[in-house]
Amino acid sequence: MDTQTTLTTEHAHLLTQITDRARGVLQIASQNRWPSRELTALARYLRAELIRQLTDEERLLFPAHEATPELSRLARDHARLRACVDIIAAAARGRGTRSPAQIATTVRDLLTQLHNHLTTEQTTLTAPGRPTISTAALGACPHRWYPLTEGPAIDLDALPAERLLEAISDRLHRLPRGEHLDLCARTDPGKLCDALAGEDDYGFAYLACGPDQWQVRVTHRLDR
Repeated sequence: MDTQTTLTTEHAHLLTQITDRARGVLQIASQNRWPSRELTALARYLRAELIRQLTDEERLLFPAHEATPELSRLARDHARLRACVDIIAAAARGRGTRSPAQIATTVRDLLTQLHNHLTTEQTTLTAPGRPTISTAALGACPHRWYPLTEGPAIDLDALPAERLLEAISDRLHRLPRGEHLDLCARTDPGKLCDALAGEDDYGFAYLACGPDQWQVRVTHRLDR
């Protein structure tokens, strides 16, 4: 990861990714159809990336500075964004009675809130006297990693080795019970699997054992 990557750059990427997924929802909803697939994709991204971003920022910023009016506003923004994400996630799970038009309104509200919040946050954090905040300081995986870990198969060689355990652990926590994903690499990922096997909820099975390609299937076991 480039430790010089600024929070502003990460925000721009985050907003672009959310906007792209939101467009899919709005396009289907404008036809008065329920955007099931598109809504699920948006909700998954929001839960995985936006909520993590908010949590990391709160951990870094709020305890480290006095409770200024600007930081208090950012905290309120975070609460409103979380509430909006919860509504979208519930709708994606088939809960609630919202119509396509109503969920479209919620998604538009999210985009407006997020754009305004990121603008305010960047202005606050780049004020004279404040240090530049980097993604390294936040301790977060760059948002560009999301497509590398979200599919049914993960190319381990595409991720930085020093953050591999963190990235795959995060992905496994989002894997629904009964589903699986494949870890692919040019070398044996056994040490990684050993590190991930601390929880009994996951099963590991080799599908390919080299010499040039290794593949391990990780299954999130059903409740026993």
